[in-house]
Amino acid sequence: MTNGTAYENLRYLCKKVGPRLSGSPEAQKAVEASFVMLQRAGADTVYLQPCMVPHWVRGEKETGYIMGADGSKHELRLCALGNSVGTGKQGLTGNLVEIKSFSELDALGTAGIQGKIVFYNFPMNPTYIRTFMAYGESGVSRTKGPARAAKYGAIGVLVRSLASNPDDFPHTGVTVYNDSFPKIPAVAISTNDAIWLSNSLKSSPSIKAFFKTSCEMLPDAPSFNVIGEIRGTEFPEQIITVGGHMDSWDLAEGAQDDGAGVMQSIEVLRALKASGIKLKRTIRAVMFMNEENGGRGGDKYLEIAKAKNEKHIFGLESDAGGFTPRGFGLDMSETQRAKVGGWKKYFYNYGVYDFTAGGGGSDIGPLKQIGTALAGLSPDSERYFDLHHAATDTFEAVSKRELHLGAVNMTALIYLVDKYGL
Repeated sequence: MTNGTAYENLRYLCKKVGPRLSGSPEAQKAVEASFVMLQRAGADTVYLQPCMVPHWVRGEKETGYIMGADGSKHELRLCALGNSVGTGKQGLTGNLVEIKSFSELDALGTAGIQGKIVFYNFPMNPTYIRTFMAYGESGVSRTKGPARAAKYGAIGVLVRSLASNPDDFPHTGVTVYNDSFPKIPAVAISTNDAIWLSNSLKSSPSIKAFFKTSCEMLPDAPSFNVIGEIRGTEFPEQIITVGGHMDSWDLAEGAQDDGAGVMQSIEVLRALKASGIKLKRTIRAVMFMNEENGGRGGDKYLEIAKAKNEKHIFGLESDAGGFTPRGFGLDMSETQRAKVGGWKKYFYNYGVYDFTAGGGGSDIGPLKQIGTALAGLSPDSERYFDLHHAATDTFEAVSKRELHLGAVNMTALIYLVDKYGL
């Protein structure tokens, strides 16, 4: 908390590098910057792990509006979903149909959907205190919604942004097409616009929507995971991974998602090295590439681990923001969870108490295939979805104390696993 470097490293990443969409020049700048940061943190070795990544570009700023029966126009605050196709130069115009569940979509079928623009209005459930539960439940409208609408002949999709609170900022994020159906343009609209549109359709069901996007998918581009390593002194063949993802969406600086996790992971390495502790096992800080719209970095890390027959005993990821840490989600056997749970007393005075079954993170997730025990840092999530994938995800929204406190607890967990094993 006195000597931490994560906050200043994050400042550099956000202000000097900026948004880091996979395949972009900024993503490559982030590779170079994090390489130097890991060297300065005292890693024994720093190296690049090549991987090919999707290269989607947003193009010109999106435009769109709702046309009233009286000829009035309501401008929409919108943005294209990641990996979406564009509308073409003329844009897209169509009648709207509001959908509040996939069962409703299926019930309408081709007769009710064909030739229309589907408006997915899936609010995040406010009764879930764990907001990631609400994100997972409503998020299917974004990830799967466009493909499912295309199945019934829709020509385009508007998705209510995945935000916990009403706001004026559209939140992007990836959509996943199904090759069995046409790829149709898809955009997110702000939660305030979604509320307005839903109310407007009740009184004027014949209103139309127009939107224009110029996004496109380019050929895969070369990129890298960046890895810093401290070699173990007793069991060097046993590997402990700590990481986050370096890429971000292009609407803001990617400070919380996931610049925070990347810089906390570098800080774990720096703190362990600076402490002078002789680590038993090999500790790796990994800056994964392409979590947002492909997951190629995590897949490549597993591929190389398998090829080298590496023994990965534990993986920890920070990809839920740099807010006040509350606990760790544990994706491991019951015996291992019990052992980690026995360490609670060491964390309680640092505000961390919640050691429960949960996910480790999408970048380290592939390691589960080779039996690796996983964990994910669980910060307080109440404000995360005000910023997630939106233009508000900037450096100014990060608290230095909260960011460093997360790194403190991550370092402690890595130290305990190294000392006592799992």
